[in-house]
Amino acid sequence: MILTLTPWMTAALYALAVAALLAALRGRLAVQRAEPLALALAAIAVVLHGVSLWQALWTPAGVDLSLFNAASLLGWLMALTLIAAAVRQPLHSLGLIVYPFALLTLLLAQTLGVPTATMVPVGAPVDVHVISSVAAYAVLGLASAQALLLAWQESALRRRRAGPVLGFLPPLQGMESLLFHLVAIGFVLLSVALVSGWLFVDNLFAQDLVHKTVISMIGWLVFAGLLIGRTVAGWRGRTAIRWTLWGFALLAVAYFGSKIVVELIIGRGA
Repeated sequence: MILTLTPWMTAALYALAVAALLAALRGRLAVQRAEPLALALAAIAVVLHGVSLWQALWTPAGVDLSLFNAASLLGWLMALTLIAAAVRQPLHSLGLIVYPFALLTLLLAQTLGVPTATMVPVGAPVDVHVISSVAAYAVLGLASAQALLLAWQESALRRRRAGPVLGFLPPLQGMESLLFHLVAIGFVLLSVALVSGWLFVDNLFAQDLVHKTVISMIGWLVFAGLLIGRTVAGWRGRTAIRWTLWGFALLAVAYFGSKIVVELIIGRGA
């Protein structure tokens, strides 16, 4: 009974964490009180989310990374990474995007997720590719959330409506520095994922993998260009935001786009 209710308890805790952050943003709760409260609620939610994921992903045949399970895993990893990093860095504002995303992916996995015949074997060399890929998606997903907050902050400053925003978000320079820090970490993980894919995935350019491979490589080039532009030309602001969002959009299309086609369109049409 308790395990059955776990996903819904998790969703409620994520929602309460977001509510605490929104209360701070609107000035109804002091930021100094809202941030630890949201962090505590989200931490419990992440633990329960992990329990639900374990039940959904682990099978005797391997790890079930079907579309909605993979999305839920990504949401969980983003929330987990955020909570771990927020202990020492001012990342609490990212919860406004990350916690709702984790909540949504959890509910989709619980309501629409179905087992698939495609399993990732445990202990195989390809696990290096899978783990580094998921980690790269999680960190670059956080970078994209940071880019959205940075765009919101810049827009509020231009319109001179930054009262509550300035009190809730870190300074603009710190926001940009954090964005590039996340992009750099995600880029390294993505590089490991692509190299391990070349080494351990059979026939990486097979018909069912070629689109994923090519689009992922384009996404890698986008993030490489962003980091080079930052170093050589001092890119920042809107340029950094656009390149970050485009890079992550390409990775999302590469992985989840192919899964949507295979599992939802072709699978249901078969």
